[in-house]
Amino acid sequence: MIDGMELRVLRYLTAIADEGNLGRAAATLFVSQPALSYALRKLESELGVRLFDRHAGGVTPTAAGRDVIAEARRTVRQAERVTAAAERHRTGRTGVLRLGFEATGAGELTTRARAEFARLHPDVRVRPKRFDWSGEADALREGRVDVAFVWLPADLTGLHAEIVHTEPRIVGCAATHRLAGREGVSVTELGDEPLMWTERAPRAWVDWWAINPRPDGREPRWGPTNDNVEEMLEQVADGAAICFAPASMAHYYTRPDLAWIPLLDAEPLRVALAWPEDADTPLIRAFADVVRSLAP
Repeated sequence: MIDGMELRVLRYLTAIADEGNLGRAAATLFVSQPALSYALRKLESELGVRLFDRHAGGVTPTAAGRDVIAEARRTVRQAERVTAAAERHRTGRTGVLRLGFEATGAGELTTRARAEFARLHPDVRVRPKRFDWSGEADALREGRVDVAFVWLPADLTGLHAEIVHTEPRIVGCAATHRLAGREGVSVTELGDEPLMWTERAPRAWVDWWAINPRPDGREPRWGPTNDNVEEMLEQVADGAAICFAPASMAHYYTRPDLAWIPLLDAEPLRVALAWPEDADTPLIRAFADVVRSLAP
């Protein structure tokens, strides 16, 4: 690392890589976009290489950027371990377990597992970390979390994974939509309803959620895109499109301007508990034991 390079700048770098957009990265870091842009230009000048290619949609790491970002992630992770070690002594706690999940995670199993683990291990702090569409598997490989509830399908390369939860899928729509109030709906009944989707997840993940192709071989009618669950639900509530979601979404995201209808003929969501194959620690094993004891 360059002499004097601040850990703060490395956090900036990883946030830009995660978001793929300077504006979004600035928002997650609670800094102004001009300040973040300046920090990135200064870092590229110090390193003597361009780290990102700029384009209309945001930024994409260059070959040099990918290597530098990987090292930055390792440095940030090590710094977090240093902080965690100090915190354990300061608070009297003997461990920290970073738990990743997406949206509703594994539904009520997530909440129950955290509560039971806390009861059995009161000296361990569970630090939850939510990720947006299909981000939890990469977070495990990059060391940003220790264990995670991963929505399948997902790239499980380098991870140990075991399915611990399944739940049906549902359709979300505006409360004024023609489907609102139905006791159930089939995929074919949805016809040409525009469907929310994201460009931030692998295509196989997007297609699985969209049920693409449909039973008649056609593609869905693609509606607006979104970067996270909040953006998705705002657009659904406005009537811009419908969405597909796990059944637990109806419980965790109850809103008067939304309606949730069971999707009768869709493959259920499977959720795996996963962790890196080379990071089988006592805390991870203890948490996995708790999840297994509570899983149906």
